[in-house]
Amino acid sequence: MSNCLDVARYFIVRAYEDGIEADMTNMKVQKLLYYSQSIHLALFDQPLFNEEIQAWRYGPVCPPAYRFYSEFEAQQLPIPEKEFLSQIPDGQKEVLAEVWEYFGGYHAYRLSGMTHLEFPWIKARKGLALDASSTEPILLEDMKALGCQKLDLIERENPAYQAVMSRVLEDACNSESSTRITKGEVHDWLNSLLD
Repeated sequence: MSNCLDVARYFIVRAYEDGIEADMTNMKVQKLLYYSQSIHLALFDQPLFNEEIQAWRYGPVCPPAYRFYSEFEAQQLPIPEKEFLSQIPDGQKEVLAEVWEYFGGYHAYRLSGMTHLEFPWIKARKGLALDASSTEPILLEDMKALGCQKLDLIERENPAYQAVMSRVLEDACNSESSTRITKGEVHDWLNSLLD
């Protein structure tokens, strides 16, 4: 299992590699940690890292990572050494790459705004005003449910999705399978239940 700081460093390195390092602030790292935890939970039913994510005023925050980068406030985060990458298992790097691909191009304020519309953050805040402080944890099961929603959205936005789904439906409709339900079978089955 990774830790939140290694995951944060992964995203910072990716920002430098993609030439958008100026956008990589503590706020953006916090939101990427949240989405990577959500996606990992949805895929593997286990956390990516053990550190808690809380429902702070500006969205989800992982306190240890926030404190580590707090001296930079809203400034660009420095590039870390790359040796930490060897500590992240390859399967987790694949998840992080997908999270980066989908969420990495968004500005920190856009990511924060997105989290304010999603149920895990809203639920954890328990009706608090938007500007109220909170350290309430966001539940893992809520992040997992969000991760499932995000995976579905990511899949549907993939350019190949429509073509693949059209082909699957066409194949299913044209199938001459012996398990295909024929006219009258449902009616006969229902009648057998009533006898």
